[in-house]
Amino acid sequence: MNRPAPVSSRLPDYTWDTLDAAATLAAAHPDGLINLSMGTPVDPVPPVIRQALADAADAPGYPLTAGTPALRAAIAAWVGRACGAGVDGLGVLPTIGSKELVAWLPTLLGVGPGDVVVVPSVCYPTYEAGVRLAGATTVRTDSLTALGPDPRVRLVWVNSPGNPTGRVLPANHLRKVVDWARERGAVVASDECYLPLGWSADAQPVSVLAPEVCGGSYDGVLAVHSLSKRSNLAGYRAGFVAGDPALVAELLKVRKHAGMIVPAPVQAAMIAALGDQEHADAQRERYRARRERLFAAFTGAGFTVEHSEAGLYLWMTRDEDCWATVDWLARRGVLVAAGVFYGPGGARHVRAALTESDEHIAAVAARLARP
Repeated sequence: MNRPAPVSSRLPDYTWDTLDAAATLAAAHPDGLINLSMGTPVDPVPPVIRQALADAADAPGYPLTAGTPALRAAIAAWVGRACGAGVDGLGVLPTIGSKELVAWLPTLLGVGPGDVVVVPSVCYPTYEAGVRLAGATTVRTDSLTALGPDPRVRLVWVNSPGNPTGRVLPANHLRKVVDWARERGAVVASDECYLPLGWSADAQPVSVLAPEVCGGSYDGVLAVHSLSKRSNLAGYRAGFVAGDPALVAELLKVRKHAGMIVPAPVQAAMIAALGDQEHADAQRERYRARRERLFAAFTGAGFTVEHSEAGLYLWMTRDEDCWATVDWLARRGVLVAAGVFYGPGGARHVRAALTESDEHIAAVAARLARP
């Protein structure tokens, strides 16, 4: 009997599994492992959010895929404040974190074989994974003019601040992408999970929903957001998408059938998180201080930090193969992500996350100073 090829055959090896050998080497360090490879929050979930979750724990019924009216209002209000968007005509929808939406967005939008999805040249691996799941074709480029008049483009991913690079795309660049896509009937999906984490006064992140980018119309535009980093809710799987109401309505229709529902207690926790800026400001300050320490430690050890003007990572090079750098750091008990995870253009870079304890961040400089 001929069975269909397993879905996993469309996908590469899971990115983080390839770090196992380096992780074992780093863990053997006498003072233990300092893990800067994955941007996993380590700081506590703010009490106001935990209380909201606990208060909503008695939830025997099915939650709404669309989110409660209170959650939709909270998302819209936050998008208005943080993205400079007007709430009139804005579609919003909670998601089970942002990675789930990134992976399934091409499929949910009907993208399939013969279609093209454009992703940044160096980017979050899940963009391409989502394209492969849909059976479409990935094109890596930072210049849409290089594509020419290709009618197959159905979806364009942009990511500012970028992961892994921390690069911020100016409003005029984003506006050109939106205009280009609208001319061709393609959707622009903007991954803005790191939008609140701009570190340079000269490069402040701008949302695709801002009027100077979308022209006051959300037609063909979606912004993807997450509370994982802003509010330490990676374990809650709390994200949302906002933008074109017609596209959001289509996503909702499909997600209802697929059971892609944010649990009711998490929806309540999201309302509390979005309505409280104080904890977000405190967490941002923690990351700012850690970034300064890591930046000094790595540049002091001879690394060159490129871009990294925003976001949760330092994008660095020693001008050698990225795996040689991963090994050099692992021997000092420091684990980082290999740049090639994010595309061939990252083959001589590594990515270091700011998500470690203050104690471990402070210890990095001492370890890098050793021969």
